[in-house]
Amino acid sequence: MNQNIIRYGELLTQIKTRIREAQVKATLSANAEMIQMYWDIGWMIHERQQQKGWGARVIPQLSQDIRNELPKVKGFSERNIKRMLRFYREYPNLSGLKMNPVSQAVAQTPASKNLSKSIVPQAVAQFHRSENLQSLVEKIPWGHHILLMGKIKDLDIRFWYMAQTIEQGWSRNILTIMIEGQAYDRQGTAVNNFEDRLPDTQSDLARQSLKDPYIFDFLTLTEPFQERELETELVRHLEKFLIELGQGFAFVGRQYHINVGNNDFYIDLLFYHLKMRCFIVIELKKGKFKPEYAGKMNFYCSVVDDVFKRKEDQATIGLILCQDKDHIMAEYALRDINKPIGVSEYELTRHLPDNLKSSLPSINEIETELSRENGK
Repeated sequence: MNQNIIRYGELLTQIKTRIREAQVKATLSANAEMIQMYWDIGWMIHERQQQKGWGARVIPQLSQDIRNELPKVKGFSERNIKRMLRFYREYPNLSGLKMNPVSQAVAQTPASKNLSKSIVPQAVAQFHRSENLQSLVEKIPWGHHILLMGKIKDLDIRFWYMAQTIEQGWSRNILTIMIEGQAYDRQGTAVNNFEDRLPDTQSDLARQSLKDPYIFDFLTLTEPFQERELETELVRHLEKFLIELGQGFAFVGRQYHINVGNNDFYIDLLFYHLKMRCFIVIELKKGKFKPEYAGKMNFYCSVVDDVFKRKEDQATIGLILCQDKDHIMAEYALRDINKPIGVSEYELTRHLPDNLKSSLPSINEIETELSRENGK
């Protein structure tokens, strides 16, 4: 009887898994068809404007007529139709968008060329080498496309955010946070010795998994603060901390106790990375990086490898987070260290770019303007 219950449980699990797979595929298929339709509509309007000389006034007319004749169909406001036109103009070579079986009726549109002939940015190729640009674009929800078109002008960078959205399952809100936090510019820039301490595949993955700097602007800490306070706040805001760390980080513990030779030691933060299949030790340091930090981290990684690492696990990786680091000093400190370690900075607030700073009024200018208004 118990055996039958177990077998039934296995059957139920398999059926539920299959249902979920079908639901995901249906969602992706529906999204791909909608993206294809929006591109086609944008192409149709563009062609008429180019060949027939139609102006912008055709869009409000189209919006009104579509809503009148197809009142149950949503998404055809004047604003959204303009976005469709822009979508086509942003990606005029996306004529290789995959055609789903239900979309063969519109196969007479220019959606016939294979985009694998186009230049695919390295970031997209790294996402999954079997993916091509057409597959990537059709998987991105329309709301994400609107955000990316509005926020990211450089196409290579935009494709990188698309790839990360698919790989890491970013919602539109998370994508907004990543764009505003300049995730692209911070990816894979930590000082590290991974190339010399890890196999090539693991080294590349580890390097891309770390950022520099990390932005902890969700914290309310102000100077002066202690390292323990920073640690407490990060754990208290663990969900946001994990988003900043990136996909794959699973929290194991804080002030994680290890015993070596009857001596007690405590790791600030211990994580396990599900994709790299390894433990990650994080040490938080206030102020500037010091070379001795690397030696202590090497010690922690050795202990974790001996005590917690399983046969199927990869080598433990250390990450030292400090407020300021000398790049050359950090490289020297890691050069002869045996364990794979990275060094990154962290910021409690996002520093404004220089070009944005120059466009903002100074305190004196604000006070002068207020004085003028008060004197009126």
